[in-house]
Amino acid sequence: MGKDYFAHKAGTYDQGANRVDNIDRIAAGIRERIDLRPGMEIMDFGSGTGLLLERIAPDVAQITAVDVSPSMNAELEKKRGSLPCALDMVQMDLATGTLDRRFDGIISSMTMHHIADVPAMFRRFHDLLKPGGFIAIADLDKEDGSFHEEDTGVHHHGFSAEELESAAREAGFEGIAVAPVSEFTKGERQYPVLLVTATRPG
Repeated sequence: MGKDYFAHKAGTYDQGANRVDNIDRIAAGIRERIDLRPGMEIMDFGSGTGLLLERIAPDVAQITAVDVSPSMNAELEKKRGSLPCALDMVQMDLATGTLDRRFDGIISSMTMHHIADVPAMFRRFHDLLKPGGFIAIADLDKEDGSFHEEDTGVHHHGFSAEELESAAREAGFEGIAVAPVSEFTKGERQYPVLLVTATRPG
């Protein structure tokens, strides 16, 4: 699995007020743009401690949490009993492996900048969705590299809207929309966060 970049911070990850505020806005943005339904089975890519999925859980039937970090998964496991939907946890690197199942939707927050080959990951998302399934992927707008103060396996300093739209389009998605959904505050700086939504053709 390689290095667990979040081992030293998993236990206190949920205590970051700016991080929680950012996730609140991302979850609200997903609800505004996606028709979540009670029978849905969705995947949370880069689920971490479950900050995003626990906000989406009341709206769906099951969430499959996929994350490479054992320490973050351990924190999510503690929340299992309090979630209002079924939870399946998979510890794996989705960049090198895949799942033998299909989902109604895929959500993700602040994970794509850790992925080396972003177009390939969008193609993987397309393959993992049922026809008509959606993606709702949030990540940093293009930034100058100052967002990350330590090495957590970062491959990109955010993405332009054009980059995200292109990756989704080339993967075969339709109905693509990219728009600001939040701003992450770090010190005196504000870092815009984009949300890309799209659908696999039915």
